[in-house]
Amino acid sequence: MTPGDIAVLLVDDHAVVREGYRRLLELGTDVRVCGEAADAAQAYQRFCALRPDVVVMDVSLPGASGIEAMRRMLAREPDARVLIFSAHEEAIFVRRALDAGALGYVTKASAPDVLMEAVRTVARRASYLSPDISQALALRNAYSEGPPGRQLSAREFEVMRLLVQGYTLVSIAEKLGLSQKTVANHQSVIRQKFGADNGVQLAQMASRLGLQFTGSASPA
Repeated sequence: MTPGDIAVLLVDDHAVVREGYRRLLELGTDVRVCGEAADAAQAYQRFCALRPDVVVMDVSLPGASGIEAMRRMLAREPDARVLIFSAHEEAIFVRRALDAGALGYVTKASAPDVLMEAVRTVARRASYLSPDISQALALRNAYSEGPPGRQLSAREFEVMRLLVQGYTLVSIAEKLGLSQKTVANHQSVIRQKFGADNGVQLAQMASRLGLQFTGSASPA
């Protein structure tokens, strides 16, 4: 990164949203958006090709999440600087993102200058949390998220996120590059950890952690 030139890869599944944030970021003379991506796979491809200084990434993407995309980026480039920029304010998302290696987390409810400050801070390899997230974590001591959410492995969390969105075991296996048997095993372990006997109970437990079911039918 050269002084006064922070190259940003912008990842969000809505083109109109990306355009708005591109215009916002480029109001700063020291920031330029070098590329955009709409899903996790595209984000990883663009990251490898463009080598941005900062990745501004949404959590909720079609298929694999922004957190999963970030893991792939960090596996390839351990020094990758990722700023999560999401509508999710729930503690479980913040904690998972930070544990996975995000340098910052900013909610989309934040003022425009907060995003600008966050990008500049993360570009310096420093951590940044938007004021609303910092306050929420302080008030609820949310970073020490208790059982059962904390007991989920990174892969189990990703499988659970897709389950409560209504994806089938087959589609989850395809999206995550796993066998259907492996996904089924993850599902069984998740249910055991949550004490859920069926998909409805699992969805209820997930909702308490801030994972909202959005599919057309209950998880399998």
